[in-house]
Amino acid sequence: MKLLSNMLNGFIKTGTLIITDSEGKEYVFQGSAGPTVRMKLHDAKLPGKIFRNPELTVGEAYMDGTLTFEGCTVYDFLYLFSINRQSLTDYPLQQVIRRISRAMRFIQQHNPVGKAQQNVAHHYDLSRELYELFLDEDMQYSCAYFEKDDDTLEQAQLNKKKHIASKLLLQPGQKVLDIGCGWGGLALYLGSVADVQVTGVTLAVEQLKVARERAEKMGLSDRVKFELIDYRKVEGQFDRIVSVGMFEHVGVNHYLEFFTQLRSLLAPDGVALIHSIGRMSPPGATSPWIRKYIFPGAYAPSLSEVFPAVEKRNLWVTDLEVLRIHYAKTCHEWYLRTMAHREEIIKLYDEKFFRMWEFYLAAVEMTFWHGSAMVFQMQLAHKRDAVPLTRDYITDADRENWRDFETL
Repeated sequence: MKLLSNMLNGFIKTGTLIITDSEGKEYVFQGSAGPTVRMKLHDAKLPGKIFRNPELTVGEAYMDGTLTFEGCTVYDFLYLFSINRQSLTDYPLQQVIRRISRAMRFIQQHNPVGKAQQNVAHHYDLSRELYELFLDEDMQYSCAYFEKDDDTLEQAQLNKKKHIASKLLLQPGQKVLDIGCGWGGLALYLGSVADVQVTGVTLAVEQLKVARERAEKMGLSDRVKFELIDYRKVEGQFDRIVSVGMFEHVGVNHYLEFFTQLRSLLAPDGVALIHSIGRMSPPGATSPWIRKYIFPGAYAPSLSEVFPAVEKRNLWVTDLEVLRIHYAKTCHEWYLRTMAHREEIIKLYDEKFFRMWEFYLAAVEMTFWHGSAMVFQMQLAHKRDAVPLTRDYITDADRENWRDFETL
């Protein structure tokens, strides 16, 4: 406990962390006024493990029940952690761990054809019932767009789809490609509000099944198609390309490959829109716990890592919008719905899975509130004048209120 105490004495700058070890001894780490969290360690080996790799070990210990909280929740702990995170980052051992992690990230993010599908299946081929319990009715599993503070999750996700449609400048007869189409909500929305042909591609078998069922039920199967295929295998040309929540799974060493394919698929006067989690800080690495248990092979890039690949493929960035708080609010809504359906999720899986999911959503929310995470929407084109010269057209289209439709 001595090494962990040394690290935590420098870690807690705001608030109080009280730890009771496996022998019942209490340790208090206190900074300026702030929240108080009480943590109980039930395994004598935990202090050493947490000292060596806190971001991985704390999540694992909470999952298996060897780390618990008294009079508070893991959400409270992750809030305390997030507001003190910088001081942990400055600790010498953690600096070494981060340097090693960054050096290894090209291996961690190796997502060739085949391996990419395995990584996707790890997360997105979980039970449909799980996602139905905490997502909105349209099953949008990406950052919503809160135009008003009191927007419901359903309204904010509809706002997001409208906002993307506005940036795509859809015209009758166009062919649209949705890379990483999820359960089909955006593709079905675009096919509903505009006279366009949409092809959605995914690597998740369960998502493909749901998307096709929805298209059939909505009577859109003739206009909205879904295929199980890696984006690198797609052929043809499309007037519009959209990708929401997929770019995080490409891997930094595959960015040039991604934009090479996008450039090939995009018609000469076409427009593309990439919606992705990113970071406002310099390049880093994915949390070891998130990488192991939630999104293997995933990485949220700095814009400085994305632009070089775009530039090398001679694509114009015709618009860039950074969403700063929207995903924090989205994750909080998902967290609340997850907690409200605790028993149903445990019945689907087990308590360990529920604690994993609870930890995941709370941790990601805190990263968007207090860390470097953000979401960016990058609009791309071959031609500098492929879109109007001012951004007024986006706001004007948003206000025209694309026709709503019943979600399934």
